[in-house]
Order: sequence, then structure tokens, then C-alpha cells
Amino acid sequence: MIIVMKPGAADSSIKAVVNYIESNGLTVHLSKGEEVTIIGAVGDKTRLSPENLTVYKDVDRIVPVTESYKLANKKFHPEPTQVKVGNAFIGPDTFAIMAGPCAVETEEQLMCIARAVKSSGASILRGGAYKPRTSPYSFQGLEEEGLRYMKRASEETGLATICEVVSQEAIEAAVKYVDMIQIGARNMQNFILLKEAGRSGLPVLLKRGLCSTIDEWLNAAEYIMSEGNPNVVLCERGIRTFETATRNTLDISAIPVLKEKTHLPVIVDPSHSTGAYKYVPSMAKAAAACGADGLMIEVHNDPAHALSDGPQSLTFEHFDRLTRELAPFCNIVGRNFRIPSEGETAL
Repeated sequence: MIIVMKPGAADSSIKAVVNYIESNGLTVHLSKGEEVTIIGAVGDKTRLSPENLTVYKDVDRIVPVTESYKLANKKFHPEPTQVKVGNAFIGPDTFAIMAGPCAVETEEQLMCIARAVKSSGASILRGGAYKPRTSPYSFQGLEEEGLRYMKRASEETGLATICEVVSQEAIEAAVKYVDMIQIGARNMQNFILLKEAGRSGLPVLLKRGLCSTIDEWLNAAEYIMSEGNPNVVLCERGIRTFETATRNTLDISAIPVLKEKTHLPVIVDPSHSTGAYKYVPSMAKAAAACGADGLMIEVHNDPAHALSDGPQSLTFEHFDRLTRELAPFCNIVGRNFRIPSEGETAL
């Protein structure tokens, strides 16, 4: 339930409504705009009487929220959310690029990639230290050692960092080293892990599950936010369909749909969605053109010998070319993105 207050509503009127909601055992989500204040009531709405609410001074109208997700709902929070990750920002006016290897292999490899992606416009370094793989015999990641390399790369380059986590133990390790944690597609509905991520104190990137609907995805975000963490970024990474020409099918329409439903930033992963480096540039440009807040792209110094997902990784040359081609697309849709000059921090 949402209570919309009249323009210029007095603080005392807002406080009275908040007290009424909280006295009935519900949680309040307050969104103050320049003119209008929206009060969201989260919990068992049957405890509230709409008739009683309308008698409070400065209440304009009451809007029912039929969706099961509340905190992630745009009705609760009409203005787009900006998430700070280290010294980088995701949404609503910027275009953020996360780039780096699927898996952290060595410290030297990560440092080399970090320098290259920063010079081409990335503001966040991605790197996998925990790798949930389809085969138990595939490389599973360096775990905490890889996280230490991430921290050193951040200290040297100034890039913010993100790493996927797969357990409570991984979260406890990650908070010591990185600026953002990622919940991967296979764990999108691991509700215990989502709650732990919500309690971590770090921003969370939530990837869409392989076969998940948009509403299921937003409800997963709600699990994180319900633990007191508003800093959630959604990542469309392709869904499983009957098509086999690409690894997954990138649901590009999810971007405008999400922009209508939620205030949370939305980025796109064209690497995992296509599974082939040659398709990444086209999908990256499409994402920018239809309003995405950024991209997550796999970049490797030697894709042919990568320990994980080499076929979908861009070389330094390919990544630099892509970011330069992206700038006009970002500018057309009003996003701030450009390639930094030497010695300058990426936007």
C-alpha cells in the first residue's frame, strides 16, 4: 500500500501517518520528492484501514500495490536509484562498464587486465574468485587468494571491484576485499544467500536466473532489500530458450520492462548471454540504445588460454574498440560516458 501525501505536506502530517502504520506492525518506506512525499507500507496491509488513513491531514490518495515486491517497486520509489560502488556510480545518468576476466588466474594476469580495461573506460573491475561451474572438473577459482589480488588491483588502478559469491563463507571473505558482490544466475533464488547478501553491507549485483521471469527476479531483489540493503543492481545475462545459435537468449526487452517496474539500475552482460565474443559488440550497443545503465563484459589478455569462458572474452584491442564505438550510443540516450585521457579517472 502507498499513501501519497499532498504537495507541500507538513512534516507533522507525514509523521502522524508513519506512526499509524508502524503502530500496526508494518514497516515504512519513505520517499521524499521535491514536491510530493510517498509513504510505502510494507507488511500485512490487512492491519491497516484505508478509511482511517484518509482522515489524516495532507493525505492525498491511497494506491494499492498488487505486486508482491514492494521495496523494489517503482510505485514505492518513483525516482531512479543510483548505486555507489567504491568510487564509481551506476545509474541513472552515467553509463558504467564492469570489465575483467571471468576467473582470476594469477596476480600478474589481473593487474595487466585491470590497467587495460581502465584505460578503455571501465570503472569497475570484475573478476571471479569463486566459480560455480557446470562440470565439477572445471576450474573452480582461487577463492580468497583471488580476492586479495582483486584488492591489490583496486589499490593500484583506483578501479572499484566486484566478485561473485556462492556461500555465506564467500560473503564473509569478500567484504574484506571488494566493493560489490554478485549473486550469479544459478543462485538467483537461493533465498538464504540473498538474505546474507542483504546483510553484507555491500552493494549487490543480482543476475537473472536462467529460466526466471522478471517478477521472480524482482522478488529475489526484494529478499536482499528487505534485509536493509537498498543498493541492488539488476543484470540481464540471457535466459535459456530453445535457440542454440547462442549460449543463451539475451532478453533485450527486459530493460524497458524493468525501467517501468522498478527504480533499480539495470545492466546487461552480453558476454554470458551470447557466449561468443563476436556478438558482444552488437548486443552491448543494443543495451546502451534501449536504456541500460551499464554493461558487464569479460576481457582477457589471452582468451585462447583462459581457464574459464575464453570464447566469449574480448581481447584488449576488441574491448577498446567497443568502448569507443559505445560513446555515441550513450550520448544519444543522455548517458555520461567517455574514454578517459591518460592519467584521468574513468567515468
